[in-house]
Amino acid sequence: MTEWNQPPGGSALTLEEMIENVRQQFKRFKGGPLLILAIVLLAAVFWTAWFTVQPEETGIVQRFGKVMREAGPGLHFKLPFGIEKVRRLPTARVLKEEFGFRTVAAVPGEKTRYDTRGSYKDESLMLTGDLNVIDVQWIIQYRIEDPIRYLFQVRDAPKTIRDTTEAVMRRAVGNRLGSDVLTTGRVAVASEAKNEIQKILTAYEAGVRLVTVELQDVTPPDTVKPAFNEVNESRQDKERTINKAQEQANREIPKARGVAAQSISEAEGYALERVNRAEGEATRFEAILSQYQQAPQVTRRRLYLEAMTGLLADMKALYIVDNDQKAMVPWLPLESGPQPPVQGRQP
Repeated sequence: MTEWNQPPGGSALTLEEMIENVRQQFKRFKGGPLLILAIVLLAAVFWTAWFTVQPEETGIVQRFGKVMREAGPGLHFKLPFGIEKVRRLPTARVLKEEFGFRTVAAVPGEKTRYDTRGSYKDESLMLTGDLNVIDVQWIIQYRIEDPIRYLFQVRDAPKTIRDTTEAVMRRAVGNRLGSDVLTTGRVAVASEAKNEIQKILTAYEAGVRLVTVELQDVTPPDTVKPAFNEVNESRQDKERTINKAQEQANREIPKARGVAAQSISEAEGYALERVNRAEGEATRFEAILSQYQQAPQVTRRRLYLEAMTGLLADMKALYIVDNDQKAMVPWLPLESGPQPPVQGRQP
């Protein structure tokens, strides 16, 4: 027979004796089982009649499936025994869906790791407008704006969001060239996809608001990466050559324009000088003509003397020969410097 040890100083009791002692204790209290039942019922009521909502959550209270009210963060009470049930949604958190990869739980102190197994390629491999295949990995972030609609307006809100996002992203990528999506068009693709996804989810009354749509990584498939890299290098060489030629053109064209502007300015200045000189000469001629008409002999004489003065002023030496001299012809040198003595010679 099984024995149970009592504390030191006591005698050992068998299991049957302990059960009998408990039974005797219950008989001392009239209505003992009812009291115990009442206590159990009160405990059950207390345990099932209150619930706690965390600061980042919103509670939806349902009575037999019907939505009765929303409960904010804190301690709340409801009808017990499953009459009212509570569903909690993280309405204050930004939720995220990943496509083409999954984030692996990071170890503290280590860099976050991502899982890009082949099973995720079905989400990320897409066909572009020029019939090229590219690997697009992206994420969406959203908030639950209306928890009641999120729970009851669509059958499976997370799956609906994923399916809608994937369909819209494939259409946005399919409407563009592969090179555009891989380089400069990533922001435009993300912006277009965000607007389209939000429009569709609003029409579905899904109760969510998109925060961002971001392309994480856009690359060609692994099998064609070497060829794609060669094409990119060729395009970069092309861009480099174009930029170099553009730089030289930007340097030479302004220089040529400056030289042309200088030549034009010099020509205009020369033309203006010639015109002014011609007008001055014409005015001078008209003045001399007027004087000549008034005194022809005097004017003619004066013009002759002025002409000879200008002519003789530029001459270094002047020799005058007297043709009437028969025996010896004297030469009379006229120079601007010291006058040499007059010399003659035999003809």
